[in-house]
Amino acid sequence: MFKALLYSLYLILFSWSSAIALDKTAHDFNFKDIDGNIIDFADYKGKVILVLNVASKCGFTNQYTDLQAIWDKYKNDNFILIGVPSNDFYQELDSEEEVKNFCELTFGVNFPMTSITSVRGKNAHPFYKWAQSTYGSKAVPKWNFHKILIDKNGLIVDTYSSTTKPTDKRVIKKIENLL
Repeated sequence: MFKALLYSLYLILFSWSSAIALDKTAHDFNFKDIDGNIIDFADYKGKVILVLNVASKCGFTNQYTDLQAIWDKYKNDNFILIGVPSNDFYQELDSEEEVKNFCELTFGVNFPMTSITSVRGKNAHPFYKWAQSTYGSKAVPKWNFHKILIDKNGLIVDTYSSTTKPTDKRVIKKIENLL
């Protein structure tokens, strides 16, 4: 009887929290940027957003070159690319200043970057918790350079693993179709 009551309570709480998450969109979240300012996703209503967790000491760091090329090509077409430096996989530099200098000097990165942010687990940024609750485990980064593509309405439409290059035909086609 007690187990049944606990299970029922769990279902009610899970349903309630899921319903709350479903009422939100990406536009309900913000991040602190790499310079300490606020990146408010509400400012990106009507734009396609590509969000990905990044790390300076990762084997996929060369994806910065492709990311910058995508940013250069689509930034004037209602497209936003946001890099989220994270040390969740123990491959990020120690400070925002180091990350910013590394990205700018090594890859010429000038797309928006957040401060160093947790993207998984109990300490994950609320955006990533929302992504998981609305899109499932495919939205949880398994490694650095995991990509989340968001439509103009603030809804997740696809995710791509670290091994999928940003310039992969599937990614570019989806971005162009959403634009």
